[in-house]
Amino acid sequence: MKIVCTKSNLLHGVNIVSKAVPSKTTMAILECILIDSSTNEIKLTANDMELGIETKISGDIKEKGIIALDAKIFTEIVRKLPDSDVTIETDSSLKTIITCEKAKFNIIGKSGEDFSYLPYIEKDYFISISQFTLKEIIRQTIFSIADNDNNKLMTGELIDVQGEEFKVVSLDGHRISIRNIKLKDIYDNKKVIVPGKTLIEISKILNGDLNTEVKLFFTDKHIVFEFEATTVVSRLIEGEYFKIEQMLTNDYETKVRINKKELLNSIDRATLLVKEGDKKPIIINITDGRMELKINSFIGSMNEDINITKEGKDILIGFNPKFLIDALRVIDDEDIDIYFVNPKAPCFIKDTEEKYTYLILPVNFNSVTN
Repeated sequence: MKIVCTKSNLLHGVNIVSKAVPSKTTMAILECILIDSSTNEIKLTANDMELGIETKISGDIKEKGIIALDAKIFTEIVRKLPDSDVTIETDSSLKTIITCEKAKFNIIGKSGEDFSYLPYIEKDYFISISQFTLKEIIRQTIFSIADNDNNKLMTGELIDVQGEEFKVVSLDGHRISIRNIKLKDIYDNKKVIVPGKTLIEISKILNGDLNTEVKLFFTDKHIVFEFEATTVVSRLIEGEYFKIEQMLTNDYETKVRINKKELLNSIDRATLLVKEGDKKPIIINITDGRMELKINSFIGSMNEDINITKEGKDILIGFNPKFLIDALRVIDDEDIDIYFVNPKAPCFIKDTEEKYTYLILPVNFNSVTN
């Protein structure tokens, strides 16, 4: 094999596929990036058997061939090469020579024939969505997946397609995040649970262009994302997702309209007094025309008033401040509506069209109100 391409093209491709290289594995071949120029295209592939990424890069194929190179070494070499043309050449003994200007590396590769290619996926069913929209939806929901495997379902997000409705749901046992959008076309109904890891990596690769589409293909076991020159294949999480409808309600005793930035900044200031790991709630006291926020910790205390518009009853309620901050940071609206049922029931932050809904469970603060 012998190929020539620019350092920038090669590095761009390597950065994309390296997101699917496993950090730990007993299979050495999976620690590699596959370079495949056996056809008329140069393709880079990485695959950890749960997530696989393939991308095409432009370049000149002098001799067709295929080689698997250690991802860590290859990536570091490419990053540190001069900004010039790179030549990658292999021989029958798998010796690989990487040349760029006066720099020349000799490394031993592995047979490309041993590499685990991306699984073949029947592409009968797909939906199309803009890169910008998909990237935003992931940003606005991914923070509330669970960060451990105690419940596998909570480590993923539900993608629910119903006609032209596209809904994404995540939850971790303390909060729920929901985003609803309308698609340009009407599709058959489909529900899948996509690993959070996959969505995080997809979000990093997407350029967020409003006019560039991503195609999402679904099967019973896999989801495929296709955009520009890149294909991402991921296993789905098997099982039936939680029935969140029974947790959602339109009933409320108190409704507050508040400036989002003021509320976010106030809670952010309050957390200066909370050490990492401390479970100190922020206590919210809502009365006519004002919301008082108060926090007490071993470091000190803080309280602040914010002007609000209130409907319904006064309420005193406590929350984990991080959960409020996470939701508020991803809402783009200037003013938001927060709905409260009672001090022991979740609050809901949602817009009138319910394009977004954030449910956050309160915490018991009886022991920390002094």
